Amino acid sequence: MRIGIDGLPLTEVLTGIGHYTNELARHLALESGTDEVEVVSPRTFITALNAEIKPPDNLRFVRSRVSLWNRHWWSIGLPRYLRRHSLDLFHGTNFEVPLRRVCPTVLTVHDLSMLLHATTQEKKLVQRAQSRLPLMARAATMIITPTESVRQEVHEHLQIPLETIVAVPEAARECFHPLEDAATLEIRRRFGIGQDFLLFVGTVEPRKNLATLLVAYEEVVRVRRQPLQLVLAGRKGWLVEDLLDALKQSPAADQIILTGYLSDHELAALYSSCSAFIYPSIYEGFGLPPLEAMACGAPVISSRIPAIREVLGPAARLFDPGNAAELTALVSELLSSDAARKTLSAAGTKRAAEFSWSRTARATREVYQEAIKRFAKSP
Repeated sequence: MRIGIDGLPLTEVLTGIGHYTNELARHLALESGTDEVEVVSPRTFITALNAEIKPPDNLRFVRSRVSLWNRHWWSIGLPRYLRRHSLDLFHGTNFEVPLRRVCPTVLTVHDLSMLLHATTQEKKLVQRAQSRLPLMARAATMIITPTESVRQEVHEHLQIPLETIVAVPEAARECFHPLEDAATLEIRRRFGIGQDFLLFVGTVEPRKNLATLLVAYEEVVRVRRQPLQLVLAGRKGWLVEDLLDALKQSPAADQIILTGYLSDHELAALYSSCSAFIYPSIYEGFGLPPLEAMACGAPVISSRIPAIREVLGPAARLFDPGNAAELTALVSELLSSDAARKTLSAAGTKRAAEFSWSRTARATREVYQEAIKRFAKSP
């Protein structure tokens, strides 16, 4: 099988969809040595993409040569590339596939946040998603979602038959595993992080519900005798001015640290050494950060929303994302009991081990095979 994969998520600093694309492409190639996997982009890939792990011989990162066609990549350039190179299938890993019917296509819909939580997103991105996502979903031969909850949402809101949508879970990457405390010390010192801290990882944006986390944190600090920091790790997104003002004006402002974007090694160090990982998001399609935290042995408290419940199962403490008092109680309870933290840590590590990118790749390839069959039968 000759597989084409959207390489555009790999042309800028990697976040969730970029990591998804990179891990999926690599493991597709590793799982089936006879397949040829081409990650295709009209733009240059980031220079560090393949620095850590040498790609398999049957995985290629192809930059389509610059031409007039590439200015209209999705409508002209990519369909032309697929036709000329006789690819058996194209996988759009970032909500986009060609509308032209050149070959079977698989579309990954990571979530419907642009449609279901539009007020927490940039207006121009919401407008684009509202106009294009329904078209892409109808054009794709098959659709992949990361969870059953998103599968049901795509069916309900985009009117796509359930038999066309397959839930394929993702996984924490191999770089996320428990580190000894001594191995985390230098990184924590660099950021001014002490021994006891709560950690959040993700883009700092309204959907992550960090205002609720701040309220709960301030109450925990108010009644707690020992120092406790709050570390927010991730790049600043959109509509964050109110939150940043609240952080500056907080009575615990001197104990709150915003690290900005971190490397995988830095993240693993913080995941491995935090007192608890808190993920208060109001909506997720999968929720990789809490699973990564679990893989590193962190006790996890997260919001009680469908995708999170599906992914984390009973291995995390869950709360209503609109209830700061419930979050406060969970954090206080966990911090007061070493035994509770150890139990939750062990449960999380076990849960994270149930997911792997090898399994994701195998399940994805089965979707490819079904898409090829359906495309051949379609008029």
